[in-house]
Amino acid sequence: MGFFTRLRDRLGKAREAFAPLFAFGQSKRPLDEAFWYEFEEILLRADFGVATTEKILANLRIVATQELWTTTDQLMARFRRDVAAFLLVPEEPRAPRSAPEVVLVVGVNGSGKTTSIGKLAQRLRGEGKRVLLVAADTFRAAAAEQLAIWAQRSGAEFVRGREGADPASVVFDGVVAGKARAMDVVLIDTAGRLQNKRNLMEELKKMRRVIERELGRPPDETYLVLDATTGQNAISQARLFHEATALTGLILTKLDSTAKGGVVVGVVDTVEVPIRYVGLGESIEALEPFAPQAFLEALFAQE
Repeated sequence: MGFFTRLRDRLGKAREAFAPLFAFGQSKRPLDEAFWYEFEEILLRADFGVATTEKILANLRIVATQELWTTTDQLMARFRRDVAAFLLVPEEPRAPRSAPEVVLVVGVNGSGKTTSIGKLAQRLRGEGKRVLLVAADTFRAAAAEQLAIWAQRSGAEFVRGREGADPASVVFDGVVAGKARAMDVVLIDTAGRLQNKRNLMEELKKMRRVIERELGRPPDETYLVLDATTGQNAISQARLFHEATALTGLILTKLDSTAKGGVVVGVVDTVEVPIRYVGLGESIEALEPFAPQAFLEALFAQE
């Protein structure tokens, strides 16, 4: 199955949340205040978030007035284009970089961070790349053990420190090992205690400094793993982690579960960082590169 088909089949809750929007597009309901109120409620229930919802509605009201639109079918076509624009984050071309590419992966416990790293390692190994997994979450022995299993399953190499060791020292060992072993990619798992804890954010900043000192540049990528089912909490996490670690990409997990879909738009709008991958299941292959247009088509698709 293609990405669109897998999304359409698995985005059950998200498609339910978006169903009223599809209905608006098929009708010629007047653009009165009752409509605007209901439209706002639908977006909020679909986890777009207050700030993103207000931005969308304000823009649509202006365009509707300028274009003299009077019914919902005219408006909803523009809404879909606006949402697509939210998901397409402009990116500058990157200069060639010497190996290894170092990817710092952050996120709270329970978001699926370690599992996502394992699945990403599987994808990279499938592309023929030499991959090193670094267990820098030294506060949970189970996290390192889980990452070791993923390394074995994917055929990646593995570095860990002793339990309770300074996480930045494990990052140092990982970067040094990545260079010495001629790795293509180094994936670093980090601690994921509550995102509002100052010590965690300072710890992540320290890791970034260690990588920059040893690599001669900041981490090539910093991915935040978010549980899409947590709705507004995911948007809050994205904001706080971005302030601490300068995110370059997002990985959204559990999109095939109870996620309502709008969180995908809200989180990108909040931090202006692109979604790189989405999780659509439990298998080792169930981490997909994100395709914004296919995602929107799947959300609005009707049986």
